[in-house]
Amino acid sequence: MFHKVSSSAVMGIDGVIIHVEADVSDGLPMLSMVGCLSPSVREAGERVRTALKNSDFFLPPKRITVNLSPGNLKKYGTGFDLPIAVAILLCMGITPGENINLDTTLIIGELGLDGMVKPVNGILPMIYDCCGLGYDTCIVPAENAKEAALVDGVKVFGVESLRQVIDEITGTNSLAPYKGCDSHTVLETGKLDFSEIKGQESIRRGMEIAAAGFHNVLMTGAAGAGKSMIAKRLPTIMPKMTFEESVQVTKIYSINGMLKDGMGLICERPFRSPHHTITGHALIGGGVNPRPGEVSMAHNGVLFLDELPEFNKNVLEVLRQPVEDGRVSLSRVNASYVFPCDFMLVAAMNPCPCGFYPDRRRCTCTAAQIKKYQGRISGPLLDRIDMYMEVRPLKYESMFSEEEAENSKSIRERVERARLIQKKRYEGTMIYFNSQLEGALVRKYIKLGPDAENELKTHAEHANISARGMNRIIKLSRTIADLDGSEDVQKRHVTEACFYRNSTSRMEGGSDYVF
Repeated sequence: MFHKVSSSAVMGIDGVIIHVEADVSDGLPMLSMVGCLSPSVREAGERVRTALKNSDFFLPPKRITVNLSPGNLKKYGTGFDLPIAVAILLCMGITPGENINLDTTLIIGELGLDGMVKPVNGILPMIYDCCGLGYDTCIVPAENAKEAALVDGVKVFGVESLRQVIDEITGTNSLAPYKGCDSHTVLETGKLDFSEIKGQESIRRGMEIAAAGFHNVLMTGAAGAGKSMIAKRLPTIMPKMTFEESVQVTKIYSINGMLKDGMGLICERPFRSPHHTITGHALIGGGVNPRPGEVSMAHNGVLFLDELPEFNKNVLEVLRQPVEDGRVSLSRVNASYVFPCDFMLVAAMNPCPCGFYPDRRRCTCTAAQIKKYQGRISGPLLDRIDMYMEVRPLKYESMFSEEEAENSKSIRERVERARLIQKKRYEGTMIYFNSQLEGALVRKYIKLGPDAENELKTHAEHANISARGMNRIIKLSRTIADLDGSEDVQKRHVTEACFYRNSTSRMEGGSDYVF
């Protein structure tokens, strides 16, 4: 007898339909599984066999063949245990009731040897991407029910055991669908505020511009000047995520198993700060069963690299393509995977190995040591950074001043207004921020007046910057004009953009010391 049920798997960050086919026929008693399976899926045979026995279902002495289709797609994970068990039981004579239509139902879950259903990673992308393909019901582990219920229009049944699943399918003891709720997760940055940053007016202005246009930033300054403090508060002034952006971020966290303790839809932009000992694979993603790395975990948010020169140079070089393209492409023998990573790169570094230059009373570094230290960051990577800012140590008066600094809420309001201008400008395209413009689109959407054009030309001739650097100044000028509410990019906007880009240009030019 033959039966088929539907399940799902994650391909990149997208869910794909997997059909679990089972056939029970006469022959040598055995359980055979086929369909381009990884070792973890092949082990499902023993888990399912034992779980059926401990749930008082006994396999007949027949030949059982299970196929996971399509056969050309590599299957990973333990989420196929439950659909395999259900497909076998249907072949053994279990009759579905009228309360559930298996043709439009997804079944996902891992089985313990005692027949209990365990949670799996990636439930959200599986349900979200498959619900538009005619599936309106899903049976998932009880611990994954809240995550699955984030998808509108899908009836979710959270189950705890194999026996409970069969009772639901046969109608013996029907479960009530899980009642979803508007659940949102605020990440750690929710408790931070820009009002805690005293002084540093040019830095605060620069971060506002960066947040409005999603521009990459490099901060330099002496140890303890406040670079990390400023970076951690950047997400609090960035524009709020749209529903689509929130779903993308939540899908990535779901795949990596980071939606714990009833977390709902992530509504705050992520802030990722990996240690400088991180490997290239952990940063970019990969593995036998490719998973998103830190750059994808920072999608639609901030990737903060503190102590930038301390990172392995090879690790930094792999950032070039993700920073430029906003995605990571990984090729394997069986498939190619694409992970989104449209993040804002924020980096911080000390001016020298000891961190105190140019204070020669405390700095013990030689000129050669300083040049070697700065040389750890390649020109091509610097060329992909839009803004360069020097964070100077605070004076005593500024640090203990009772004057209230502007808070994140009021800064975010201005950033949101600039975001709306960009949204209207790029309506109908896949562009959300000025920094995402590429090639001919820069000239199409950004027009410079004669004065602004001359200002840009003068700066280009003086600084000897690359074509990519020129485009980044133009995009930065457009963001400043948006914050100013100006329809045209004027000379003052280009001048301010050149100010925030100027030190980076000198670094590209190869000066001995640029700070």
